[in-house]
Amino acid sequence: MIDALRDILRDIGPTTVAVSGGVDSMTLAVLANRMLGRDQVTMMHAASAAVPPEATQRVRHWALIEGWDLCVIDAGELADEKYRSNPLNRCFFCKGNLYGTIADLTDRQILSGANTDDLGEYRPGLDAARRYSVRHPYLEARIDKSGVRALARSLGLGDLSELPASPCLSSRVETLIRIEPETLQAIHAVELLVAERLSPRTVRCRVRQAGIVVELDALSLDTASPSKRSALAALIGSLLPDALANKPIAFAAYRNGSAFIGAKP
Repeated sequence: MIDALRDILRDIGPTTVAVSGGVDSMTLAVLANRMLGRDQVTMMHAASAAVPPEATQRVRHWALIEGWDLCVIDAGELADEKYRSNPLNRCFFCKGNLYGTIADLTDRQILSGANTDDLGEYRPGLDAARRYSVRHPYLEARIDKSGVRALARSLGLGDLSELPASPCLSSRVETLIRIEPETLQAIHAVELLVAERLSPRTVRCRVRQAGIVVELDALSLDTASPSKRSALAALIGSLLPDALANKPIAFAAYRNGSAFIGAKP
């Protein structure tokens, strides 16, 4: 599979990699840059309130280490009312803005880090990718997430190979609750706080119509005593913007994609 991936990248030639800061796109960017060289590969990273700041820092860090030709852009999704209204297919508008912005800046082939595990989930962003003829080398080489991590290890990427999944902050907001920058900032602050206090394997701060729900992996949830949860809830409340300040705060087991409500459109 890895040999197939290398052949695909050679055949594509000059390219632009959309780099989110996650293990998939970061590993693809490293491999493409090492194989094809800086003059043949451009990395584009979209920074916004929906992207955890540490993801942008990670991209900049590896760009310095690997000598990337990096362009940090504003894809403008927060200026798109279709995105801000947070429909079930919000990711379609997010990726549409991303790939549209990249396409305006380059005539090279755009690549994404989608892998075969992504095909088992609802991914409207892949529909947007088709509009801009984005290619997905991992899909073409039939590489899944475990294969990406194995590739990252083989490339000597250290801790990056074990980087946990961390979708955009908007994915924490329940369908049809409007996306607001201050909400995203609060979500990130809450997750940092909980990570510092509990050191969980997984934490997601969900904003729901019914209230704020901090989802944790099973072990972390089980070991968080009622008194510890109560103390954390008080601290979390102090981080919330006025629009969310009176919502109840609860803790629950982590469920992938639990903020998406409704049938596929």
